[in-house]
Amino acid sequence: MATTTVHQITMFLLLLISALASSLAAANVPASRSPDILVAIEEMQKANYFTFVMLINMAPLDLFQANITFLMPNDRTLSRAIIPESDAVNFLLRHTIPSALLFEHLQHFPTGSMIPTSKPDLMLRVTNYGRRQFFLNTSRLISPNICTRGSSVRCHGIDGVLQEATIMANASPPHTATSPPAASAAPPPSADPAPTPPRTGHDSSPLLIPPPAGYGGGSNSSNSGPKWGFSGSHWMCIIHLMMISVYVNLLIIA
Repeated sequence: MATTTVHQITMFLLLLISALASSLAAANVPASRSPDILVAIEEMQKANYFTFVMLINMAPLDLFQANITFLMPNDRTLSRAIIPESDAVNFLLRHTIPSALLFEHLQHFPTGSMIPTSKPDLMLRVTNYGRRQFFLNTSRLISPNICTRGSSVRCHGIDGVLQEATIMANASPPHTATSPPAASAAPPPSADPAPTPPRTGHDSSPLLIPPPAGYGGGSNSSNSGPKWGFSGSHWMCIIHLMMISVYVNLLIIA
């Protein structure tokens, strides 16, 4: 009778430990990319932006999930750029906007508007002279709306690499043939000062759009310390030791 009870207890403990091991193994499965990111990658490949896709695949899986706009230099442009593997994440952050924007949305930004990138404190200055002359800093947008199938990811092709040194608020607009000519002479002063015109929706003063809610940019100071924990292999070793200990104790009791 005692032998049967010990056997039942042994089987119960082994089943409990096996269930615990399965739950720990499931918890250590790496996260996957969001469906919208995977759909956008397919659209990039169809448009021959293979090098940019390679950079996305080099980045951590959780770097981009949704609500993002990619600004993609083409393969020829990237073949002339030197991007160390350690700088891939930094490069992608410079070439993304933390909001899903079609070109029809970008066209509403007047010249001088500032758009934030996913890299904190780095901004893109808009120079808007129409669909064929739309610049972000000194890079022209040449292939709009490449990624449109997903609901939260957009991407556009640009003709240059956005360098970190130029993505600042004081970046000067590029020179184009459609730029308005400078005035040849200043108008004569009037006797009475002109009244200040009211601000309207067509005001061309710089427009600064804030990042979306929840976008923190920098790291949280509460999470700045080192993180300690056991990996899946460590947990499996501990579980095996527990199983051996239980089995030995039951043999001693029997």
